[in-house]
Amino acid sequence: MGMLTFGGSLFTEAMKANSMALANTALLRKIGVQLFSLPASLEKDFESTISMIARMGYREIELFGPYPYSAESAKNNWKAISGYLGFSGSGYFGRTEHQLKTLFHENGLTVPAVHTDLETLETRMEYLGAAGDALGFRYVILPAIPEERRKTVDDYKRMADVFNNLGQKAKQEGLRFAYHNHGYGLKERDGVIPLELLLDNTDPGLVFLEMDLFWTIAGKADPAAYLKKYKNRYHLMHVKDMKPIRTFSGDGEEASQWMELFPYMAPAGAGAADLEAIIPLARKYGVRHFFVENDLAKEPETALQLSIDFLKKL
Repeated sequence: MGMLTFGGSLFTEAMKANSMALANTALLRKIGVQLFSLPASLEKDFESTISMIARMGYREIELFGPYPYSAESAKNNWKAISGYLGFSGSGYFGRTEHQLKTLFHENGLTVPAVHTDLETLETRMEYLGAAGDALGFRYVILPAIPEERRKTVDDYKRMADVFNNLGQKAKQEGLRFAYHNHGYGLKERDGVIPLELLLDNTDPGLVFLEMDLFWTIAGKADPAAYLKKYKNRYHLMHVKDMKPIRTFSGDGEEASQWMELFPYMAPAGAGAADLEAIIPLARKYGVRHFFVENDLAKEPETALQLSIDFLKKL
């Protein structure tokens, strides 16, 4: 396997963490999967697909929206892109919360986290709270800041205030708000790194993070450095690999640049990212939930099996 490294001291520390992990055969006791890894299969046969995930050994599920209670804008945006994606299912895939909870329980699965859109977070947090009570999840995660709300450094300053407010509202509902990076905001702009500006101006007790390894690397950033600098802020991680290592053709702000990199997404352990060093370091610095994600993989069942086989060996 190839190796991606970023700096002597951090790499040495990562290797030490990895050596400690080798003595612990249960480094990741619960491995999760983001359901966006196999939406077409879920749409075709939801129950059988969930059972297949469980048989592979996955124990946690991360859902993606929109949901029945999501903002209308989220539902309309999903309709607009679903034709291009080739599937339309999302959220509960036409099931009730009771049906989902029963199915997940029968398969030994729990749902610690869900992805949802910004407007739903801003206007319907109480619905997320009720859903969390029903399904058991605690983390409500924003997968990306809408493009129109991150055009300038001042936009990021305003978004920090929004995030702090969302974190407080989530806490009142018994939830935790988290932000998932998508590769943009990692390139210096007007003398600052927008992502760092955002993190430095949000309350560590209210705003948590989900690191996406693939998009962090695509943005030319060092996952180990961010895990260390913002330790105990990253509570969740999307585990995916890249083969070979590629970075955005620009600043990562446009979705077209994301799509260019999809062909380089690989199952965990099958690419050039040094997951054997990064995963133990993530555990050391506070990551609690690891979700395998292979967006739009041509053979998602194979990708998910290869990924969990690799992670079980750590």
